[in-house]
Amino acid sequence: MSVHESGEMYLEAILVLTKQKGTVRSIDVSEYLGYSKPSVSRAMGILRRESYITMEKDGAIRLTDQGRQIAETIYERHTLLTRVLRQLGVDEATASADACRLEHVISDASFQAIKRHVAGKL
Repeated sequence: MSVHESGEMYLEAILVLTKQKGTVRSIDVSEYLGYSKPSVSRAMGILRRESYITMEKDGAIRLTDQGRQIAETIYERHTLLTRVLRQLGVDEATASADACRLEHVISDASFQAIKRHVAGKL
C-alpha cells in the first residue's frame, strides 16, 4: 500500500508524539503539526480506513504495524537527513525543514546510499 506525503507526515507525527507522551489524541496531532482540528479529524478517518491507525473509544490513536513501519521509515529519513545537513553547516531550523521535504521524495536507493556513506564516516 502507498500512502501520500500528507499521510506520511501524520504517521510520523503520531510516532513522535507517542514517544513523547505515550498516549496521542487528534488534538495533540493538530497542535504538533499546526493543522486545524477538522483537517486532522478527516486525515485520521482516512488513515483508520486504510488500516494505518486504530482509534480507541477514549480517542487514543495507535499506529498499526503497517502504520508504524511507514512512520519509522519517514522518521529515520528525517533524522538522518537533518543530521547530514547540519554536518554540512546548515542551521537547525533550515536543516529540519528541508529534511521534512526531502524525506518524502527521496528514493529508497538514494537514501540507503546516504545511510551507508554516513555509517562509513562514523
